[in-house]
Amino acid sequence: MKQVRIGMIGVGGRGYLAGCWHQPDGRSVVTAGADISMERLEEFRSKINPDAFVTTDYREMLAREDVDAVAVTAPDRYHEEFAIAALNAGKHVFCEKPLAITTEGCDRILAAARKSGKRLMAGHNMRYMNMFRTMKGIADSGVLGEIKAVWVRHFVGRGGSYYYHDWHGNSANTTSLLLQKGSHDIDIIHWITGRYTKRVSAMGGLDYYGGSCPDTLTCPQCELKETCPEAQFIPGMDRCAFRKEIDVEDNSMVMLELEGGIKASYLQCHFTPDYQRNYVFIGTKGRMENSEPDNKVYVQTRKSGEWQEHSDIVYEIKEAAGGHGGADPEICRDFVDMILDGREPVATPEAGRMSVAAGAAAAASMRGGGFPVEVSPIRQD
Repeated sequence: MKQVRIGMIGVGGRGYLAGCWHQPDGRSVVTAGADISMERLEEFRSKINPDAFVTTDYREMLAREDVDAVAVTAPDRYHEEFAIAALNAGKHVFCEKPLAITTEGCDRILAAARKSGKRLMAGHNMRYMNMFRTMKGIADSGVLGEIKAVWVRHFVGRGGSYYYHDWHGNSANTTSLLLQKGSHDIDIIHWITGRYTKRVSAMGGLDYYGGSCPDTLTCPQCELKETCPEAQFIPGMDRCAFRKEIDVEDNSMVMLELEGGIKASYLQCHFTPDYQRNYVFIGTKGRMENSEPDNKVYVQTRKSGEWQEHSDIVYEIKEAAGGHGGADPEICRDFVDMILDGREPVATPEAGRMSVAAGAAAAASMRGGGFPVEVSPIRQD
């Protein structure tokens, strides 16, 4: 095989990755798309490939011989069903994060991949961002010594716009935003430390969003639309952010114990005025911290009896073209390289499973009084 033929399940939202994969003169081409909306499918054809096969029944696409691999970019609660069906149909699979909305669902996907013999990759694109690739390299260089503590603060500015005006706000669709949003951050903690979470304890609440408004209320219909600070008029993302069905926490704090005794904390808030992720990694020889507003990574060293103690370092992160700071083209390229060259992807399915497992355990702790919850290891059967 010299060119991977890719079909998309879910052509809206993250389905825009099709634009990175459709390279008729390159190593991949998008040949098909499946979605419940014919309007989105027609737009997909007009933007990506006018000759692509489109269908509202994903099973029709999986039956096609001109599809070698499938990208699952549908809403979270469908990831398990679609990924397993694609693997069972003999297709390689790229599954957008989170891999599933339960740990058990992730395990079923991994089992299907092992049984099928096809390749599976998780869509954790933050591993491909220049900021976090740099931080991973710094940690691996040894300048920090042995990492012992991690602090992460995620300020989700416009959290209402992203998560509380549509399906994300109900736990039946997401389990928790510690999966939908937090799986990125938990995965970066795992990746940079090289350790997975063993146990968590968490607290959180629905402190701003949700409320008593009807589930059918939309912002254009609301009599308070002129004064409501959360009013939004994007079609499909205009449901009231204070409706009754909303039940996923908008303010969460998680303590994580990782393998090797590493202690980590993760804070996520969806009603802050700014948007940024702040990571701190502290080792026996130094401390590393990023600043997204400044696009820099700072390394400070302590007395260690080695040459590194004589200087601190500031890394200026370079800009990169492409979605998510250049990460989207890179993760798409990694998927193709995995299939054609047999390379191990940077974003492994096992890592995708463990970020979900930690997030799901944290959600259980948060809703169960904050008691410690063990994170189940990866099953091998």
